[in-house]
Formats: sequence, C-alpha cells, structure tokens
Amino acid sequence: MRRNGFIGDTDTDTERITNAVSSKAGIYLHIPFCIRKCPYCDFYSTSNLSQASAFVDALIAEIRMEGNSGAWGAVEFDSVYIGGGTPTVMDTRAVLRIMGALYETFSISDAAEITIEANPATLSKDQLAALRKGGINRINIGIQSFDDANLSFLGRIHTGKDAVKALQLAGKGGFDNIGIDLMYGLPGQTPENWQKDLETAVSYGPAHISCYMLTFEPGTVMDNARKAGQFKVPGDRVQASLFLATARMLVQNGYDHYEISNFAKSAGLRSLHNAGYWNNRPYLGLGPAAHSYAPPVRKANVRSVRRYIGRMEGGKSPVESSEILDIRQQMMEAVYLGLRKADGIGYVEFNRRFQTDFCDMFEAVIDRLAKKKYLVADADKCRLTLEGMLLQESIAGEFIQVFS
Repeated sequence: MRRNGFIGDTDTDTERITNAVSSKAGIYLHIPFCIRKCPYCDFYSTSNLSQASAFVDALIAEIRMEGNSGAWGAVEFDSVYIGGGTPTVMDTRAVLRIMGALYETFSISDAAEITIEANPATLSKDQLAALRKGGINRINIGIQSFDDANLSFLGRIHTGKDAVKALQLAGKGGFDNIGIDLMYGLPGQTPENWQKDLETAVSYGPAHISCYMLTFEPGTVMDNARKAGQFKVPGDRVQASLFLATARMLVQNGYDHYEISNFAKSAGLRSLHNAGYWNNRPYLGLGPAAHSYAPPVRKANVRSVRRYIGRMEGGKSPVESSEILDIRQQMMEAVYLGLRKADGIGYVEFNRRFQTDFCDMFEAVIDRLAKKKYLVADADKCRLTLEGMLLQESIAGEFIQVFS
C-alpha cells in the first residue's frame, strides 16, 4: 500500500526492508576510558581506570553472549572499529585479548579493516608494533590541531610535538593506513592558523583526514563556558570560508572528498567502517553506551561502566533500550545520511529498498535546490554541491518535510 508516494507501514514492508540488508556488517567496540575528558566531548567516557580489568572481562562476556545468541551467525564482519574514550590508554595485551575473543566468536573477513582510535600522548613504538602485529591494520589519531594554543583551548593532553611524534611512531610501528582527526572553527583560530594545520597534516601524507567543525553539545563543559560568555564563537561566514578552504586545499593535494568531513588518499582508503553508517549497513555495538543496528531495529547499551559490568557479571543483557524504525524513519535516515556523501543518493538503491520513486517523491525539492546550485541531479543520483554541503542540515530538513 502506498501513501504520498511511498509504502505503508505494514509487516510485509518491514520484512522486505529487513531482508534487503547486506550480509556484511561492522563491529564497534566502545572503550570508555580516557586520561582526561575533553571539555567539548559528549561521548560516554570516564577517567577512572580502576575498573579496566573488570571491564575487559565484561566486554568479552558480551562478545560471547552475542555470539551464542545466533543473531549475527550468518554475517561476515568486514570492519572492526575500536573507539572510545581512548582505547590506547588500555594495556595492549587487554586490547589483543578482546580481539582474540572477536575472532573466536564471529566470522571476520581476512581482509577486514581493523581500526583503533588513539590519542598522541598515549602512544609508544613498542605498543604500536604490538597492535599492528596483533592484526590491527588501521589507526586513527585524534590530533585535532598541531598548534599548542588550540590544543590548550580544547583541553587536549598532548602538544603539537606529540602529534608529529605520534605520526612518525605509527609509521615506524608498521601502520601504512593512518587516519587523523583535525578540528576547526575554534574561537580565536585564524584562517592562516587553520591553513598551517592543514599544511602540516598533508606534509606527513596520512591516508585519511577527517576535519570536523567544533560543535557545542548541550551539557558539555565547553557549551556551558560558551553560554557564560567565556569566549566568542566564529560566525557562520567565517565557518563557511574555513570549510570551503579545507575542501579545496585537500582536494588540490590529492585527497578524495567523499563525505562532508572526510577525505581519503584514494577510494580504497576511505573509512569502510564509517561508510557503513552512511550506507545503512548493519553494525554490532559492544561495550557501555554502544549502539547496534540491524535494520529496522536499533539498540543501545547502558551508559555506565559500573552498570555494564554488573549486568554482564549477572549474565544479563547490557541492552537498555531498543526501537523499531518504521519505514518513514528509515527513509528519513537514508536521505539525511545520503546527502552527507559526495556520491549522494543513488536512485536505484533507494527505489529498490523502499519500493518507491525517489525523483517523483522529491521532484519539487530537487528542482528548487538545483536552481540555487546547492544540488546536482544526475541521471542516476542527486548530490550536494560544495556550497550545498555547507547547508546540509537545513537541506535535509527540506527533504524530510515531504514526509509530513
């Protein structure tokens, strides 16, 4: 049954979409420990490492619980992402023990992308060599800036010299797939200062660069400081110029701008794991505050190390909440995430998945945005222009209004 050009919320429709999900998936492991929590961060983490050993036991127990459930038995995992928190504050032997449990429990592709996040101040040559030898083949280093004043404002525990040393150590440790995170739109950050960060990053030739605009998440220390007037946030025009300069500079230096915030040396060096999120691939989340998604069901684990350990020690599921996304919700997510990608939204896949016609449904929105040069509608897809990417949130809202 169709309503407003798309299928109705029937059991048959849900089954059709569920069955369309790829047999490949990703695994996300949340390691919630940090040396010190950054004031802008709203991810769940703690600087209390006293429960680290019990946490590892609990995480392995969850891995085995999920394996015994049979829910992921037919799935081959082609990406594993160890995030946090700061996973590299953990003892390397503990990280490799967790990886061993994953390989014992699940079907993980021989060519899987295995990523670990790292803070520059927590790395050593021996540690990196051990992680690489243990099968972790990609590292993502949270540099944020090479400028000490910027790092101080962000509350980071490393210096610019630490960041450079981390890149050098990662290479010596056997990693040739190195990603880095940078942050712009900081109070007091000049275009020249940001340009220097980009130039320094490019000079080391990382395989992947993620550039994120500083955001102020409600309830964080930094957002409270902003509300108290402790610093002035750059205006929209300044942020827009920084975004455009970033994209143009990295593309000129050989990087593929494949998602609003992400750049890779080649298509083969794009983050396979993160691309899974944007492409509606299922993923299994393990650890406190981790989310899982097996369309159309999303689940979330308890957001507490203590409660997580307690549940696992008691043989109980750590899942605290779950929801079944209806057809409209899934379509809205597909549009929102698809517009983030440089490749945009492919008509054939969208139409097959939702049994509808994308162009018919969004014809008026597409025409309006194309005239403003915010969007390009090709024969097989629609995608945002660079200027359109600046307005992705509001543009996605225009598409989503069609559902109301």
